[in-house]
Amino acid sequence: MYSAAGEEGCHLFNDFGCGFEAPGTSLFFPTPWVDFGLPMTSGITKYALVLVVALLVAAGFWYFTTRNAKVVPSRGQSLAELLVGFIRDQITRNTMGKEGDKFLPLMVALFLFIFSMNVMGIIPGLQLPVTSNLAYPAVLAIFVFILWNAVGIRRHGAGAHFKARLVPGGVPAWILPVVVPIEALSNFVIRPATHMIRLFATMFAGHLLLAVFAAGGWYMFNLFGAPNIGLGLLSTGFSAVALIGFLVFTAFELFIMAVQAYVFVLLSSIYLGEAMEGAH
Repeated sequence: MYSAAGEEGCHLFNDFGCGFEAPGTSLFFPTPWVDFGLPMTSGITKYALVLVVALLVAAGFWYFTTRNAKVVPSRGQSLAELLVGFIRDQITRNTMGKEGDKFLPLMVALFLFIFSMNVMGIIPGLQLPVTSNLAYPAVLAIFVFILWNAVGIRRHGAGAHFKARLVPGGVPAWILPVVVPIEALSNFVIRPATHMIRLFATMFAGHLLLAVFAAGGWYMFNLFGAPNIGLGLLSTGFSAVALIGFLVFTAFELFIMAVQAYVFVLLSSIYLGEAMEGAH
């Protein structure tokens, strides 16, 4: 469970001098298990564990749903086919046409991997979404950014690709000194930055919200430590409300985890479709 309001046994009416302390950003900076003593590194932390688990979950999904693929699919195979069909029909073909089918395996893998990393935040005993660390969404966003440029350069050549990204069609020449820097900043800085930050910030905020509900509910659960039974029942009632809020927001957070994986993949597909299309 999330660490509650400080030390063990710290509740609303306990006379330990321990008031409620809301969970903070320390949740996202676990103590390293192995510290390499190098600058700009955090060593091996809990993030490494949940990343491996997420990778195994994603790989295990494909193994167990497609290992005995048949013409008449099983329930597991039907689920896998449903996912592939959804990504194909709702993302890749909508943004890249049928030519986008060659990117379908990548987009399906990205969606499942990101969702698996997100869902680690509600797995008991782990409870840490991998994507709440900016480094992981950053690597994925940089990969998509490099692929976006590589696809555009391969399809149209370096000159035509960068011209299409820097010089909007139909813009008068006299205003280009103003427009080109704006387009450069938008396409080559803001685009990859927002691509990574959107996923990171949503997972960071959602995990922190769940931690507050869990810690607050535990702090108010004080039936036997209250001065009288009335206050004890009242604090336990508040604790029950917090528990209900925790369960409701956990379900909502699961939905948001899937949505954020979808949005990341959708934007990736849009960028690649744009690179394939070239100049407008």
